[in-house]
Amino acid sequence: QVQLVESGGGLVQPGGSLRLSCAASGRTFGIYAMGWFRQAPGKEREEREFVAAIRWSTSITRHADSVKGRFTISRDNTKNTMYLQMNSLKPEDTAVYYCAADLNYGDLRVLDEYDYWGQGTQVTVSS
Repeated sequence: QVQLVESGGGLVQPGGSLRLSCAASGRTFGIYAMGWFRQAPGKEREEREFVAAIRWSTSITRHADSVKGRFTISRDNTKNTMYLQMNSLKPEDTAVYYCAADLNYGDLRVLDEYDYWGQGTQVTVSS
């Protein structure tokens, strides 16, 4: 089992920044990659949008086109923690942000690829 806990969400004005964290515990040695997804208001779980992902051993990253140049995913293996630095935030970035862990090689943009999920943290971008 892998436990994931997100933190760092909140209310921010358009153009502002936030940094989300995702702390992993448990059988973390089995993690192949981790990712961030977001669920906008009124959307179902199956409609969660891929945001970014990072391979745990190589730090190779992938970002969705909608956040490229604004968001950056990173990780600190010594702390078993993943981060999402979000800059130039827009109202359309408002969502619950979830972190997820993947134990096997696959397409990191796909929701069902991931084996464990956190509870989510709310990000609201509004003036």
